[in-house]
Amino acid sequence: MELRHLRYFVMTAQLQSFTKAAEALHIAQPPLGQQIRALEEEIGTPLFHRQGRGIVLSDAGRVFWKAAEDILARVDQAKEEALRAARGEVGTLTLGLTESATYNEAVTALMRSFQRAHPAVQVQLVEDGSESLVRRLDDGELDAVIVRPPFSNTGERMTQQLSAEPLVAVLPADHPLACRTNIALAELRGERFILFSRKSGQGLSADVVAACRSQGFAPTIQQEAPQVASAINLAAAGLGVAIVPASMQSMHRSGLAFVALELGMPTTTLQLAVRCKPPATAAQLLACARDVSTPHSP
Repeated sequence: MELRHLRYFVMTAQLQSFTKAAEALHIAQPPLGQQIRALEEEIGTPLFHRQGRGIVLSDAGRVFWKAAEDILARVDQAKEEALRAARGEVGTLTLGLTESATYNEAVTALMRSFQRAHPAVQVQLVEDGSESLVRRLDDGELDAVIVRPPFSNTGERMTQQLSAEPLVAVLPADHPLACRTNIALAELRGERFILFSRKSGQGLSADVVAACRSQGFAPTIQQEAPQVASAINLAAAGLGVAIVPASMQSMHRSGLAFVALELGMPTTTLQLAVRCKPPATAAQLLACARDVSTPHSP
C-alpha cells in the first residue's frame, strides 16, 4: 500500500465521484479507478459501492476513510517536523561555555534572544576551559562554544565576536589602592599576581604578563588558578591580586574591591565558535549572534 493510494482514496471519498476526484488529482479517470480497485483488492473488501454513474462509501470505506486521513495527517506532520529540524527550529544544541562567560551580559543577551526565537530547541550547557572546549568542538562532541581566544587553529571554524571588555584589578578591600577609581598597571609592580594556566601559553595570563613587562617589570606569580572565579576567591583570601574581565564585577564577594585599570591595558574578548559545517541548531545560534552582538561595556 502506497501513500498515493491513500491520497487517491481520500480525495475520491471526499468528492464522492471518480470524475471529480480525477480532475482534482490531475490524473485521468481510468487510472484512478484502477488504483482504487487495486487498493480494495489489497484490503480485501470494497470501499465504494457503484450505483449507476455514482459511488457511495461502504461501511468498510467509511472506517478506512478516517484512518487514511489520520495517516496522511501524520505523514504531513512528520514532513514538517523534519523540515523544522533541518532549519534548526527543533532539536538539541550542546553549547560549551568558558566559566567566566556566564557573567557576561552579551552572552546572556544572546541566549535570551536565541531561546525566544527557537523555543523548541533544547540547549544543553557544558562548562570547561576555552582550550578544552575548542578541542571538543573540533572533535564533534560540542555543537558550539563560547570561549576566550586565542587558541590553536587546528580546526576549521566560523566565529562571531560577542564582546570586548576591559580588564580590572581584584584587590582585597583593605588594600591601599582599593579606594581608587582606577590605577595604572605599574602601580601593582610589587604585588603577587594570581594568573590562569593554559597549556598553550596563550590567553589572558599571557596578555597580562606582556602588559606588565611593557611597563618595565615582570610580575611575581603567586598562584595559577584553574578558573577566573577561583582567582577572585584566592584574591579574597589575600593570596594576591588578580586581573579579570570587567564583567566579573557582578560576582559579588565581601572583602573585595574591583578597580579599573587605566587605558592601554589589553581587552579580553568572547567569541562564539562553530564548525564550518555546523548542525542546524548551531547555525541558527551563529545567525542569532550576528544579529544581536554588540561590544560590551560594563
